[in-house]
Amino acid sequence: MNLLVNLADYLFPRVCHICGVRLGRSEKYVCTPCMSRLPRTLYHRVPDNPMEQRFMGLFPFERATGHFFYSRDSELSVLMHDLKYHRFRGLARHLGSVVANELIAAGFMTGIDVVVPVPMHFIKKARRGYNQTEEIARGISAATGIPVALNLVAVRSHRTQTSLTLDRRVRNTENLFRLKNPGEIDGRGVLLVDDVCTTGSTLTSAAQSIIKVAPGVRLSLLTLGVTF
Repeated sequence: MNLLVNLADYLFPRVCHICGVRLGRSEKYVCTPCMSRLPRTLYHRVPDNPMEQRFMGLFPFERATGHFFYSRDSELSVLMHDLKYHRFRGLARHLGSVVANELIAAGFMTGIDVVVPVPMHFIKKARRGYNQTEEIARGISAATGIPVALNLVAVRSHRTQTSLTLDRRVRNTENLFRLKNPGEIDGRGVLLVDDVCTTGSTLTSAAQSIIKVAPGVRLSLLTLGVTF
């Protein structure tokens, strides 16, 4: 088996998705120096942090964080593009696991009973082959042992948010989600997960859809990236 692994690594060397250097055996997708350089927000250590301030007054929640700072020209954007459009679903799981392990050490995952990813409409998911946020959630689950629940569904498709104004983003995500079997998560600690938070309109729509029919949920929010 080791011979086959070594041969495959020789013929198809694994390289860092950011800098292109060849990865060591213990490294996955991103080399250790590049992973360490990704800028952490450390919001999970800050009460009333900027991520939480985006959602204050919109719906009840316990805590919220975006783990890495994100911008269109950042190294994180390279990873996000690969996991969304180049079919590197394993990269999404790996990043979810990395983030979860860092949050476990800080106590952020305490009281979380279930991980709920923001869903993708089935037509879009069929075209892409997977929902990257669901893969991120599975990486979190692998690191924590907390199960993933796919109770939240997208009831309609919506256009990409990238080029929209704030007002149009809000309208674009109105009534976008529905929670199936709310009794399965009502009264439990739920971690709502998405890939990137910009205006927060998608997370707001998802959170409101959950709380509307499961008001006893203890909701927390997590994204891989968050804009400045």
